Amino acid sequence: MANIISDETIEYVGILSKLELSDQEKEQAKNDMGRMLDYIDKLNELDTSQTEPMSHVFPVHNVFREDVVTNGNQRDEILVHAPEQKDGQFQVPKTVE
Repeated sequence: MANIISDETIEYVGILSKLELSDQEKEQAKNDMGRMLDYIDKLNELDTSQTEPMSHVFPVHNVFREDVVTNGNQRDEILVHAPEQKDGQFQVPKTVE
């Protein structure tokens, strides 16, 4: 294991994550973090000199639809159902002083 995680690092991560770890959990976390870092080190062995940098794995395109009004202005039809209205708007009781 090339990456040795210190006890201080585990303590610091525990403080940052607001976790109280037992000694056994700290040891397990230390082993897990070391294995993760070893796995990441394997990526350094790859030849990426011919690989083009990219920001996303898949092509990114706009997935949003155009904002098109389909029901138009129906204010008068909607206000027919209002118990009270004033100046073309719903009138409700005052709730804040």
